Amino acid sequence: MVSKGLSNLSDEADLRRADSLAREIFSDVANKWALLIMEALGERTLRFSELRAEVQGISHKMLTQNLRMLERNGLAERKVHPTVPPRVEYTLTEPGQTLRATVDLICGRTHEYFGHIESARRRFDT
Repeated sequence: MVSKGLSNLSDEADLRRADSLAREIFSDVANKWALLIMEALGERTLRFSELRAEVQGISHKMLTQNLRMLERNGLAERKVHPTVPPRVEYTLTEPGQTLRATVDLICGRTHEYFGHIESARRRFDT
């Protein structure tokens, strides 16, 4: 049996680990390529070549790195179909969809307050 004091320490450690993990994931996905990939996937499944065509300007290497990062963090799934040549498809997982919705909310707020942001930046930069 765990004493109440030790249980609270364990809960606090779990919260610290969760906060640390959240910051790590945010750091991973807070780049233009990851956000564009998540937006391109939206609510559909795409092959690698379709994703590359959808995300204008991304290199093969950068797309591969970002897809691996999204997969590692449980935000995207990679499905390999046993064909010749193999057909590989990517889709967002439920957590990936939720994160995408959150990013869409942030973008919506930016659009809503665009004038205010631009005005503040002009005042600040002069």
